[in-house]
Amino acid sequence: MKKFSILAGIALLASCQPAKEKALYSSEAFTIYPDKVVQGDNVARILSPTHIISNYKSTRSATFSRLIKFKFSINEKDNEMPAGTDHWLIIGDEHQSPVMKFGEGPRTPAVSPGTYLPVNYNYTLRVDMSEVLKQFAEKGYYQSFDGTKIAKVDFKGIYIAGGAEPLSWDFVNLDEKGLKLEDPDADSIFTITVKLNPYNPDDYKDKEWKPSLDLSNKPAYHSDQPLVDALYNLSLEEARKNIESDSTFRTGAKWGGVWTRDISYSIYLAFAYHEPGVAMISLLKKVKNGRIIQDTGSGGAWPVSSDRTVWALAAWEIYKVTGDKDWLRKAYEIISNTLRDDEKVLDDPATHLYKGESSFLDWREQTYPKWMSNMDIYVSENLGTNAIHYQAHIIAAAMAKELGLPVDASASMAAAIKKGINEHLWIAEKGYYGQFLYGRNGITLSPKSETLGEALTVLFDIADAKRAGSILEKMPLTAFGATCVFPQIPGIPPYHNNAIWPFVQSYWNLAAAKAGNEKALNHGLAAIYRAGALFLTNYENMVAETGDYFGTEINSDRMLWSMAGNLAMVHRVFMGMHFETDGIHFAPAIPQNYTGKKTLSNFHYRHAQLTITVTGTGNTIASVKLDGEKSDKAFIPIDLEGSHTIEIEMDNQPFSSSPVNIVQNAFTLPDPQVKLKGQQLAWEPVAGAQEYLIYKNGDSFTTTKNVDYTITDLSVASYKVSAVDRNGFPSFSSEPVLFYPPEALQIIEMENFAGMAKHPFVSFSGKGFSEITVQKNRSIEMNIPVEESGDYWIDFRYANGSGPWNTDNKCALRSLYTNEEYTGTVVFPQRGKDEWSDWGYSNSYRIHLHKGNNRLRLVFEEWNNNMNLETNTAMIDYLRLIRL
Repeated sequence: MKKFSILAGIALLASCQPAKEKALYSSEAFTIYPDKVVQGDNVARILSPTHIISNYKSTRSATFSRLIKFKFSINEKDNEMPAGTDHWLIIGDEHQSPVMKFGEGPRTPAVSPGTYLPVNYNYTLRVDMSEVLKQFAEKGYYQSFDGTKIAKVDFKGIYIAGGAEPLSWDFVNLDEKGLKLEDPDADSIFTITVKLNPYNPDDYKDKEWKPSLDLSNKPAYHSDQPLVDALYNLSLEEARKNIESDSTFRTGAKWGGVWTRDISYSIYLAFAYHEPGVAMISLLKKVKNGRIIQDTGSGGAWPVSSDRTVWALAAWEIYKVTGDKDWLRKAYEIISNTLRDDEKVLDDPATHLYKGESSFLDWREQTYPKWMSNMDIYVSENLGTNAIHYQAHIIAAAMAKELGLPVDASASMAAAIKKGINEHLWIAEKGYYGQFLYGRNGITLSPKSETLGEALTVLFDIADAKRAGSILEKMPLTAFGATCVFPQIPGIPPYHNNAIWPFVQSYWNLAAAKAGNEKALNHGLAAIYRAGALFLTNYENMVAETGDYFGTEINSDRMLWSMAGNLAMVHRVFMGMHFETDGIHFAPAIPQNYTGKKTLSNFHYRHAQLTITVTGTGNTIASVKLDGEKSDKAFIPIDLEGSHTIEIEMDNQPFSSSPVNIVQNAFTLPDPQVKLKGQQLAWEPVAGAQEYLIYKNGDSFTTTKNVDYTITDLSVASYKVSAVDRNGFPSFSSEPVLFYPPEALQIIEMENFAGMAKHPFVSFSGKGFSEITVQKNRSIEMNIPVEESGDYWIDFRYANGSGPWNTDNKCALRSLYTNEEYTGTVVFPQRGKDEWSDWGYSNSYRIHLHKGNNRLRLVFEEWNNNMNLETNTAMIDYLRLIRL
C-alpha cells in the first residue's frame, strides 16, 4: 500500500505540473527544478519541506558485464603480475573457471562481449599455486615478477582482487572482505566461490523521507525553492541521528567513532554553529599526548599521513562562533605542540612545503601510482595537505594574537608554505595548481587537478584574486560534479579515483561563491541537490560517470561531512555567513535562478536569537536593515543580545561572465614499467601513447617515440618515464630507477654499530640486522669513512611488520644527524602485519660528507613519537651510501 501511495503521488503531481517549469539547473545528464529532480526515468519530488519521494533506481545490476578482470595475491598485496596485467574471463553459463597459474597472465587482451551477467550468480575461481609452494619449500621464499622476495615464514594466504563485485581492488582489505582462497584437498589448487552481481531487491524500491525527529529547536529555513528547504531539513535530521550517547558525532551510518579529518572538515562547514558543544567534545576525542591524533592510515599513520592539522580549522571556527576563551587556550596549546613536531618531521627546506599524503585521499592506489610505497607517499608534497598546514599556522598566529602571545614563528612559517605552494605547485599553462610533487631522488609535479586542494587555496587566500578566478574557470568539472582528481587513474575502481564526494563539492562551491563564478556555483549546487534528492540521504561518494551511489568501493549513507556540506550551502552560500572574532559578516552568493526570499529563523548566536532574510539574487548587497533600521553593513556584532532581525536585499545582478570548464570524464594512460639494463632504460609499449617523456632527477629533459633510452651521461642520476596521450597529457611517471656506477655504492651493515637482533627473520644482508624500539637503540652512532669529500645519497634498508600497509599507527621514525647537524626525519613505515622479512628502503637524504671519518647518528627524539606512542619499532639491515 505504501509503494502504491508513493507512485500515485508521483503520478498525480506529474499531471499537475505546468507545461514549462523553469529549471534551477539543466544539462544533458539531469535537471534540477525548485520542487523536483529529473534524471532520465528517475524522479525525486518535494511534496513539502518535510516530505520527499524518489523512484531512483541504480543501473548497476542490469549492466553487470560478463567480462571480469582479477588478480590473485599473496598476503593481500599486488604481487602476482605487473600493473595493467590482469586475468580475465568471459562467463557464459558455466559456474567454474579453468585452473589458472599464479603469475601467468592472459596471452590476448580482453574484449567486452557487450552482454550482462544474471544477478546473484555463483562462480568458483581456481588457481594453481604449485610454483609458489615449490619455491617456498626449496628456497624459503617466492620471488615475484618485480624481484621481491616473499618469505615463507611471512606467508598468510592466497587472495583474489578484482573489479567485479563482490571482488575488490582493495588489496589490503581482501581478508576482511572474505576473499581468501582455500586448498581443502592440499593439491596446490586454491579455490573460492563468490556471488557475482549481488542483488538486494530492497535497494531498488521507491523511497520516501519524512522526519522522525523533532527539529523545532533547530534553525528553520524557508525559501522559494522547496528542494533546498527539504534537503536542509533532511540534513538537520541526519546530523541529529549522528550524535552518539557520549555527545560525539559518529562518522556515518555505517561507521561509528570520531575521525580527525572527517569531524574537522564537518565542523568547519556546519557544526561549529549548529552543534558547538558536540563539536568540542568530538575534537577533544582526537587529542593524545597533548597533540592532535592522526587517524590510523597509510604505513601506520603519521607522518605518512600528515593532514591532522585540519583539526585547527575546526577548533578556530568553534572559538569564532562561541567566544569561549578557555576553549581557545586549550586548543592553542594542542595546536602549538602539533605544529612544532610537524615542522621537525615534515618540512622540506628545499621547497618549504610539508611532506605527506593527500588530505583525505588516503587510499594509496586510488590517488598514487601503484609503485609508490608508503615511504614514497611520505616524501610527496601535496596541494591540499599543504593548504591545511598553511591555514593551521595562520590560525595559530591568530590564536596567539587573541591570547596576547607572540605570533612571529607561526606567521613566518605560513608565509613560507604559501610561497612554496605558489612557486612549486602552480601550473601557469593550465591555470590551476598541480596535485603533488612526487619521486625519490628528484621530485616531479603531477599535473592533475585536486579539487579539495584547489578550493582551499581560494578559501584561504593562498591563491591571489587572479589565480582564484583562473582556478574556478579552468579546473575540469564533469557532468555530475567536481571529481576528487582529474583526470582519473586507469584500471582503478571508483572511490577517490573516478568519483565525486559531496563534501569536496561543498568546499568547491564555497570557493566558487568567494571567487564570484556563478556558473561554477550553479553547477556545484546542482551536483549536491541532485544526489541528496534522488538518494534521500547524504551519501559519502558517487561514481563520476553515472552519478550513482552504487559502484564505488566503499560507501555509507548519513555521512557527516556530506550533510555538513548540504547545510553549509544554506548558511555559508545563500545566507553568506562568515564567523569572525568580532561577529558574523554576511556576503550572500545567490545564482540568478534561485530567486525570491530566503529566511533563516531561530538561529542562536552567543546571546542573540536571529531571524535572517535575504531577498533577490547576485553577490552584491544593495541594502541592509537591522531590526527594521537601515545599516551601513551586513554584520552582527558579538555583543548583540536578545531577538533581532537582519534583512538583506541583493542587487539582482549576475555575478560575472566567468566561464566554467565542464568536460567529459577522462583517464590518463597507465604509467610505463621501466627496467634498467646496463645503461639502457627499457619498457613495454603503452597502448595509446604518442610519445614518452623522460625525466632526469625529477625534471623532464627529453621525449622519445621509442620504448627504450640509452643513458650517455654516466654520472649518478634518477630516471623515470611517462606515457603521453593524444591530448598531450602525461601518465604518472614510472617508478624511478637510480643509475650509478658500481664503485659509487657503499653498503654499511647496521649490526656493526647497534648489535645483532635475535629474531628468526630472513632475507637480510650480511650477518644480521639491528632492532630499534622506544627502549632499544634509542641513539645509534655510526662512524662512516669515505674516500672523497662530496655529496652522497643516504637511506636505510629496513623491515616493519608492526602493522598492515594501509592502517594502524605504528610507523617508525628517527632523527638523522650528519656531523652534528640535523639532517631530517627517517621514516620506516609498516610493510605488512607480522611480515618482518619483507625488506624495503626508507626515505633518502642528500648529505655532505668530508674525506675520512664522518659521525652519523640515528636518534629517537621527542618529536619522533608516532601516534601509538608505545610501539615505534623497525629492523634495520644496512645503511646505503651512493656517492654523487
